[in-house]
Amino acid sequence: MHVLSSRILLTPRDPARSRAFYGGALGLAVYREFGTGEERGTVYFLGGGFLEVSGRSAEGPAPGLRLWLQVADCAAAYEELRARDVEVLRPPLREPWGLVEMWITDPDGVRIAVVEVPEDHPLRYRP
Repeated sequence: MHVLSSRILLTPRDPARSRAFYGGALGLAVYREFGTGEERGTVYFLGGGFLEVSGRSAEGPAPGLRLWLQVADCAAAYEELRARDVEVLRPPLREPWGLVEMWITDPDGVRIAVVEVPEDHPLRYRP
């Protein structure tokens, strides 16, 4: 299978609240919007992929769903998100595996890892 593009499909309980979170609080850039009304869809850029927030679900997203967002500076992202009243589950911490990780949550409880790959980390080098 040759994948040309990809996106995560997120069907929130409250679409307007989720659009305010992803587009406003996180500041994700909009790739495209479609449809009309309260349950219209918005697709956000996620680095090399996309996040589509569309429709409405009574249950919310799957309980095991997690997002992983890489940033250049996790400490700066922490200050930025705190200033925007984003719920931080855990501030940035360098993990034993070498990544700097912070955990936040979206309005439906989706856990989001905000990750910095330090310059000396093996993910930055090819063998």
